[in-house]
Amino acid sequence: MNDSGPQSPDASVFRAILHPHRSLSPRGFLILMLAIGSVSFVSGMAFLLMGAWPVMGFFGLDVLLIYVAFKLNYRAARAYELVELTPSTLTLRQVSASGKSRSFEFNPYWVRVLFTERPDGGNHLRLASHGRELEFGRLLNDEERRDFAGALRRALDDSRMSFSA
Repeated sequence: MNDSGPQSPDASVFRAILHPHRSLSPRGFLILMLAIGSVSFVSGMAFLLMGAWPVMGFFGLDVLLIYVAFKLNYRAARAYELVELTPSTLTLRQVSASGKSRSFEFNPYWVRVLFTERPDGGNHLRLASHGRELEFGRLLNDEERRDFAGALRRALDDSRMSFSA
């Protein structure tokens, strides 16, 4: 029997790291860029053989612009949000793609998870406490926000039940 003793008051009850979804893996990106580059090269060579040699440069420029757009997209994917619940604190830490971090703390007994649906079918996820509201979960899609709101509410309810017991 393993008795680790009483649990630390700072031990996490719930912890989630929210990342933006990226469906294209690095391997998929390489394959896509090879395909785009090949098509552009073949098309550019066709124009070169027809005597329209300046067009080949534009095909290369297209590949370069697509590459840069994907790299910027992957850079933006470095942003994340950390949601951590302990018996004494709910902490939300938002980290931008550049690494800049903001942290917010809430009392788990008083904080509420607000989930509102918009008329266009989208939704918002916010934390509210003592008359202040903080929007978070913007990195998630609508369905993921809905699921996360439910999971965080359940974790807060469980934490409150154990706190009052």
